[in-house]
Amino acid sequence: MKITFKPIVKKYLLRVIIGLAVFILIILAGAFAYVAAYSGKVYPNSSIAGVSVAGKNPQEAFTVLSKYVSVPPEITLNYQDQIFKIKSSDIKLSYDLSASVQNAYEFTRGGDIFNDFEKRIKLFFYPNNFNLVTSFDEDMLKKIVSIIAGQISIDSVDPSVSKVNGSILVNKGSAGKEVNQDKLISAIINNLAQNRKEEITVPVEDVDNTLNDTEAKDYASRAEKFFGKNISLKFEYDSVVLQDSAIFKLLNPKGGYDGEAIEDTLKTVAKTFERDPQNPKFVFENGKVTEFEPALDGIKIDTGQFETQLIRKLEDLEVSEEKSIELNVPTNKTPPEITTDKVNNLGINELIGRGTSTYYHSIPGRVHNISLATSRINGTLVKPGDSFSFNTALGDVSAFTGYQQAYIISGGKTILGDGGGVCQVSSTLFRALLNSGLPITERQAHAYRVSYYEQGSSPGLDATVYSPSPDLKFVNDTPGYILIEATADTKNYSLVFEIYGTSDGRVASITKPVVTGVVAPPEDLYQDDPSLPSGTIKQIDYKAWGAKVTFNYVVTRDGQEIINKTFLSNYKPWQAVYLRGTGPSQ
Repeated sequence: MKITFKPIVKKYLLRVIIGLAVFILIILAGAFAYVAAYSGKVYPNSSIAGVSVAGKNPQEAFTVLSKYVSVPPEITLNYQDQIFKIKSSDIKLSYDLSASVQNAYEFTRGGDIFNDFEKRIKLFFYPNNFNLVTSFDEDMLKKIVSIIAGQISIDSVDPSVSKVNGSILVNKGSAGKEVNQDKLISAIINNLAQNRKEEITVPVEDVDNTLNDTEAKDYASRAEKFFGKNISLKFEYDSVVLQDSAIFKLLNPKGGYDGEAIEDTLKTVAKTFERDPQNPKFVFENGKVTEFEPALDGIKIDTGQFETQLIRKLEDLEVSEEKSIELNVPTNKTPPEITTDKVNNLGINELIGRGTSTYYHSIPGRVHNISLATSRINGTLVKPGDSFSFNTALGDVSAFTGYQQAYIISGGKTILGDGGGVCQVSSTLFRALLNSGLPITERQAHAYRVSYYEQGSSPGLDATVYSPSPDLKFVNDTPGYILIEATADTKNYSLVFEIYGTSDGRVASITKPVVTGVVAPPEDLYQDDPSLPSGTIKQIDYKAWGAKVTFNYVVTRDGQEIINKTFLSNYKPWQAVYLRGTGPSQ
């Protein structure tokens, strides 16, 4: 007997399909009824700041919200036994209840059918507590919180190392505490958004970077390796020297180097080296250049390379016996729109030499004379093939031409005379000439070593002038004009000479000056002076050690030596002279 199941299967399949259709219809009917029931109303399980607004239209929701929500008169903060209050009026706090209701109402009415439907279904099962729409002065709130934080916080002291009486001293640091202001402001905003009136505990975090005994010992040991050492940061003619005390700050007390301290150093260095691109200026009047500024590339320090190279130099210095190490600061350059050669046809294209000096402790008359003489030389042009004479370019030096009295060497004595300090100018130009590779045809050293010319400089790099002789002379053997630019900074007691022209590839160098034949100064000389009251002692000349100083000046071009000259300075030992008063006492 054969049995078939096809009619039975079809029967059950039909029942399943009918059942599913009925189920879907019921779901759709329920969904439609759900949507219809909340038409124009806030959906179920909805509240604003804890106040239920479910099933209410916007007006009803606003009414009930207005009943239970109001702006608190103040916000209360606490920390341990301290209470802090922020007046709502101080931060201009207000609630926008209409906007708050609208947010809850429109939450399920965003215009995206599927997304809105999903939100409506979720609200049926899961409650949603909406925030109030608040308005307040954020800057004022931050300011008040900052003031409160200042009353709670205790500054930590980071570990540090310093030099005290020639020894390394480590400060292990001290712990502190700090208010987390962002977290506190966030808590205040959340409380306001939910209309919560309870006190808010100020979040305070411990800050402790102190060293233990082992770490302090290791820190001191590292600092010892930098004691008495320095790093010279150089770019073009400028330099910044990091002495050991500055290097100590770059050390991370717990090992390695401090990135933030290196960034601070970079900012300091940038003030010296960085500049914007500069277009040139060139004004020629009455045979002199009255206004000149060379074209300069804009300079920005390559921060990544600088940090990498500085750390490498620190690592080298830490293990080296050398006392000083140099770092050529890596930079990125931006060319100016116009180059120097575009504003003149004299061949003045670039800087070819530079010399500097300082004159600290100069009397006012000397400072005045240096500034005046510098202005007389500044802007001087020297034609190709011509010889330059300092005395000729300077002109008459006397009270009639504006000079004041300051100390000069004359007749084997140091006396007050018109134009004292002019030799500071000639000596600085001499140094610029040595740097430029120009042939120096006449130069004479001072009779004795003068401290002004050895401030930050080796002896033997001075040049005395006194019209008509001695003089400082050089020849322009370059293919273009030479421009001498000079600047006296009377506030910082510094002098700079720069020589501009056309480089022909020459390279100048000088050997380190060698000091020989050192002779002690004669015994102090006391001379009776009846014009001074008895018992008065007045020094009118100062002792100086005698010596011979030599150095070689070598200039090469294309590998060929074109100048090789030895400069000799024969300094006499100089006697201190005192006037001893023998006149009537006053």
